[in-house]
Amino acid sequence: MEEILNYRLFKIGKITFEINQLLLLIALIIIIKILLTIVQKFIYKNKKLDGSTKYTMYTLFKYVVYVGSIMVCFDIIGVNVSIFLAGSAALLVGIGLGLQNLLSDFISGIILLLDRSIKIDDIIEVNGMVCKVKEINLRTTTVRTRDERNIILPNTDLTKNHLINWTHDNGLSRFDIKIGIAYNADIDLAIQIMENAAQRDPKVSSSEKPFCRLEEFSDSSVVIALYFWTQEVFGVENTKSRIRMEIFKWFTSSGIEIPFPQRVIHFPESISQERKISL
Repeated sequence: MEEILNYRLFKIGKITFEINQLLLLIALIIIIKILLTIVQKFIYKNKKLDGSTKYTMYTLFKYVVYVGSIMVCFDIIGVNVSIFLAGSAALLVGIGLGLQNLLSDFISGIILLLDRSIKIDDIIEVNGMVCKVKEINLRTTTVRTRDERNIILPNTDLTKNHLINWTHDNGLSRFDIKIGIAYNADIDLAIQIMENAAQRDPKVSSSEKPFCRLEEFSDSSVVIALYFWTQEVFGVENTKSRIRMEIFKWFTSSGIEIPFPQRVIHFPESISQERKISL
C-alpha cells in the first residue's frame, strides 16, 4: 500500500508528484467545497443581515479560502513559496508594472467589498449611465442597464470616477419633469394639473407632496418644472412617461397649449418696398 501511495507520477526538476499528493489535493478540494457550502448556508440563513451584507461576507471569505488553498497546494507538491517569491522578485516587479491596471482593479474590488459604498441591487449612475448592480467581483462589477443589457465594468471605474448611488441610504429620490406652456395659458391651472397628475401615480411617494416651480421664460413658452419623490429609481422613466401622458390629456381637455418653437422674421423697409413694387 505504501508503495502505491509513494508511486511517482511525474517529476519536474526537483519537484516530484506522487499518488499520495494527488489524493491530498483531491481531499483538499472536497474539504474546501464542503466548507464554502456550510459557510454560505450559515451566512445566508442569518436574518439579521441584509442581502448585500451576506454577499460581501461570503465573497470575502471565499477569496481568503482560495488564497490559503493555493498556498497549501504549493506546500503539498513541495514548492517553497518563500524561495520562489524571493528568487523571482525582479520578475514579479516587471509583471506588476505591466499589469498595474489589473492590480488596481483587484484593489478597487477589495475596497468596494469592504467599505460597502456600492452594494448588490444598488441603483448607480456612472459615466452618464444608470444601472443596477448585479454582481461585485474582485476585478469587475456586473451591472444591468435600463434596456436589460449586462455590462461588465472594471472596478476602477467605480472607485476613481464620479459616481451617484441613488439608493445608498434606501430613501426617496427626487426627480423632475419640465414642460413648456403657452404665454397666454392659465399658469395656476397648469400647475394644479401637473401636481395632481404626479399625486395620482402609484409609484410616486405619498409622504412627500409633489410641487411645481416656474423655471424660466423661454423664447416660445413658460417652462414649469414638476418635482416628485419615488423609490422606483430604476424604472423612473416609466413613471415619468405615465405622468406626462396624464398631464397631456388634462392640458388638452383644459385648453392649455404646449407650443412648438416659433420664429418671427422682420424684413428691412427697403426689401418690403421692393416686394410691393414687384407685385
